[in-house]
Amino acid sequence: MTVTRARSAPAATGGRDFRLFWLGQTTSKVGSSVTAVALPLVAVATLDASTFQVAALAACSWLPWLLIGLPAGAWVDRLPRRPLMIVCDLLCLAVFTSVPLAWWLGTLTLTHLFAAALLTGTAGVFLQTAYQVYLPTLLPPAELPAGNARLQSTEAAANVAGPGVAGLVTQLAGAVMGLLVDAASFLVSALCLLRIRTPERLHRGPRRPLGTEVAEGLRFVARDPYLRIMTVWGATSNLALTGYQAVLVVFLVREVGVVPGVVGGLLAATSLGGVLGAATAGALARSLGSARALLVCAALTPPFGLLLPLAERGPRLALGVAGLAVVSAGVSAGNVIKGSFRQAYAPHQLLGRVTVSMQLLNYGTIPLGALVAGALGAAIGARQTIWLTMTAVVAAGLILLAGPIRRTRDLPTHPG
Repeated sequence: MTVTRARSAPAATGGRDFRLFWLGQTTSKVGSSVTAVALPLVAVATLDASTFQVAALAACSWLPWLLIGLPAGAWVDRLPRRPLMIVCDLLCLAVFTSVPLAWWLGTLTLTHLFAAALLTGTAGVFLQTAYQVYLPTLLPPAELPAGNARLQSTEAAANVAGPGVAGLVTQLAGAVMGLLVDAASFLVSALCLLRIRTPERLHRGPRRPLGTEVAEGLRFVARDPYLRIMTVWGATSNLALTGYQAVLVVFLVREVGVVPGVVGGLLAATSLGGVLGAATAGALARSLGSARALLVCAALTPPFGLLLPLAERGPRLALGVAGLAVVSAGVSAGNVIKGSFRQAYAPHQLLGRVTVSMQLLNYGTIPLGALVAGALGAAIGARQTIWLTMTAVVAAGLILLAGPIRRTRDLPTHPG
């Protein structure tokens, strides 16, 4: 097998192409965090959707991971990633522009929202997988943690800004118009990718059947004790985290009594923890060791989420928001540590398939969590559902203790 290698990678803090990639991804994340608030608000406030329908809408965004996740990983390993990401950005631009247009024409329906969630979710499978594989092209292994920390920090900052923007747009022009912000963000991302000059690391070799290549990635993850336990932990955590997120807007609006325009500001406040977690992940890993830092993020921050179902108007609402901020900090720091480990640990020619093999379960449980939470919310109420799902988040953090991570200070840099 021959490998086309990239020229010297730019530094994480100053390289032109990395800065373009970072700018495009950050802008796209701001737009996506706007949509995460605006889309359910459109369903609730504009189309009077039920609790289960709102949860099902969230599930549609993640369902493509179950439907096409595995072959998508093999395709990402075969194809040039930058053109693939540009095509996906332009598809999302078109889809999110169609929703305000349909609303303006008086033809917007829940079916349209479900279709938009499915289409952009499908593009997201390719975007997120290609993003993980493309980053090592721009940065050498030693700079991956710093690059991931910067990307994760700005993603967390986007999660602060996005809901605030969504709340402001909702107050001024209605939730539907918030989707135009996301459409514009995908255009910015595509333009930034078009300006990148660094050649990709493409692996050339005999083309094998798609099923054979998919199975190779699955076997690598299944046989590796570190990747295997991280996959189980991630899948269980996402199942529970998505459960509370799927009914959070309904809980805040209908049970706590928060007006829709304020919901975005509250969610932005919880995301401040994510900014802090991502920014301190590197220092935490250096101080405690990467394996021990990951255990801290997984086991010690989730219990603070149990403050959320105690929320009421007044100080108890602030207490719930603070608890979610701590959970967000743990999730962001853990993502930085785990993502940097995987990018440096897995062979680059397998990275797309390894990434998507893990994300098949990690993201594949998200629609299940949303649907289960929607059914529970309709049956027992949003507050009781959040109690159950937050308890599950706490229990999920203990899974890492069953693997080799608890016996080492630092995660390894290569298999075996």
